[in-house]
Amino acid sequence: MKNDKAIPKEAKESQNQGFYFGRENYKWMLIGLGLIALGFLLMLGNDANTQPDGTLNPNYWNEDIFSIRRIRIAPLLVISGFIVEVYAILKKK
Repeated sequence: MKNDKAIPKEAKESQNQGFYFGRENYKWMLIGLGLIALGFLLMLGNDANTQPDGTLNPNYWNEDIFSIRRIRIAPLLVISGFIVEVYAILKKK
């Protein structure tokens, strides 16, 4: 018996294309993930009521929670990491 519904040649070629992302896409994805991870690491630190020696004191106020590193640089790195991720996904091979 002959198969009357044969798959066109173009469809067969598209099935054997391989990976959707190329090597450069994965490189950009790793750079984006690195920026996101670095941004979250820069946000780490003691909370508002933790003294420099590590003890919790409700009467102590830690000014480091408002440092430039935590409220400017770290969020900027996280956002730029997500922008790099979008670029890596949308970039052609």
